[in-house]
Amino acid sequence: MSAMFLHASQLSVRYPGQPQAAVDGVSLGLAAGDIGVLIGPSGCGKTTLLRAVAGLERASGGSIHLGGDLVSDGQHHVPAEQRRIGMVFQDYALFPHLSVGRNVAFGIHALPRTEREQRVTEVLKLVGLDGMQARHPHELSGGQQQRVALARALAPRPRLLLLDEPFSNLDVDLRERLAHEVRAILKAAGATALFVTHDQLEAFAIGDVIGVMHQGHLHQWDDAYALYHRPATRFVAEFIGHGVFAPAQIRQQADGDMVVQTPLGALSDMDECPLPSAYEAGLCDVLLRADDIVHDDHAPVKAQIVRKAFRGSEFLYTLRLASGETLMTHVPSHHNHAVGEWIGIRAEVDHVVTFARGGGAGSPPAAAAQPRIVSTASSSSAS
Repeated sequence: MSAMFLHASQLSVRYPGQPQAAVDGVSLGLAAGDIGVLIGPSGCGKTTLLRAVAGLERASGGSIHLGGDLVSDGQHHVPAEQRRIGMVFQDYALFPHLSVGRNVAFGIHALPRTEREQRVTEVLKLVGLDGMQARHPHELSGGQQQRVALARALAPRPRLLLLDEPFSNLDVDLRERLAHEVRAILKAAGATALFVTHDQLEAFAIGDVIGVMHQGHLHQWDDAYALYHRPATRFVAEFIGHGVFAPAQIRQQADGDMVVQTPLGALSDMDECPLPSAYEAGLCDVLLRADDIVHDDHAPVKAQIVRKAFRGSEFLYTLRLASGETLMTHVPSHHNHAVGEWIGIRAEVDHVVTFARGGGAGSPPAAAAQPRIVSTASSSSAS
């Protein structure tokens, strides 16, 4: 725990009259200077968790430590104003009648005037708004207003910064760009931050570590690559990225190599694969991402395009095999096929992630059980 600046252990938050906890047994750690992101569908508990860290909600169980100090558990509750936490909200909460400089200075009014003005200049320069002290919020763009809100939150030098869907009022193109900008600002400030969003691109752009929540539970707290390629539960596999589950059977050949039989044919020469004994008769569901499926006119397996989404440089095709299974694939946009057309496809899978056939959202993949993973490439790469 000492290595983590923010540490939540088995944290629960219950609202009176609600049968299910809004936050249920969540544990996570965030190192000083890191940016954590909470992502999940509406009502999953991510904002409640953020508010509990802020001190705006009381913990009904578990604990929260900040910088080694206990700030919340079932018996003790340090008020929000004593936690030295900065907050940035989705509506910016700027004072329209105050100038940018006075908005930023609002939380540091106790400082001597010279020191206060110096700090305002410092944080406005940090967020790229140097020289705009005299302007008013209505004179700024949405992105500039959000950066004023960030500057105001950073001005008192909080030990933790919390951001609750700060870009949700901005257009889609601006969100990802601003997420990259805010990440750079937070890193330059050396800030530790916890960020809530429902947008995966925002989460990937800003987070060092990302938590996926569902129905009050934290399913995985990991980096973006691991969430995508090594999902800890079936829900994470479904929620992150584009992919589907296909029925499969794992078999071990005489030479010890693994083969996964799928509706696309046999997958082999994989870096990682569970042993058949992970499932009864080796029967399971295999996760097939859109980037695992390659368009190949010469492939023996054909699939019908049932939906297409233009993404500029590529199409995202939703496909249906003759056997009825649905797949997805990214295809370069100059491969412009019509809905209803049949195209050739093949699978290129480096490692498989498998789940129990028809398992629930919280079901872990067999790949999460390290003793069950073997290498089909070489014995030296087994993990």
